[in-house]
Amino acid sequence: ALFTAFVAAPRATPAPTAPHAATAALSAAALVAPEAAHAEGGAVWIPALSAIGAGFAIGLAAIGSGVGQGIASGRCIDGISRQPEVADDLRGVLLLSLAFMESLTIYGLVIALVLLFANPLIK
Repeated sequence: ALFTAFVAAPRATPAPTAPHAATAALSAAALVAPEAAHAEGGAVWIPALSAIGAGFAIGLAAIGSGVGQGIASGRCIDGISRQPEVADDLRGVLLLSLAFMESLTIYGLVIALVLLFANPLIK
């Protein structure tokens, strides 16, 4: 009961491997970026952050739409397997809902294209 208050020392962590190389490269880029921004008066930040924002816009839109389409398709297949006589009705509703979900991905693509090619902040 006396030794239960002590916490074991953590084990030594191994050296970074290949999956951690991208994180190390981003950390190194973050250290160099302020000097690059200072060299051009800060004009490098807007295009760089626009590219990052475009990646997030299309990435999150595609992930959300993909998950939603997968869930909707799975539920439709379950419904058709339980009641094959309503397959035509379910198929029509599924295609309409998939079109609405895909439109959200297209909106993300439009936002990404605006950020990359028609950004009003870039002169």
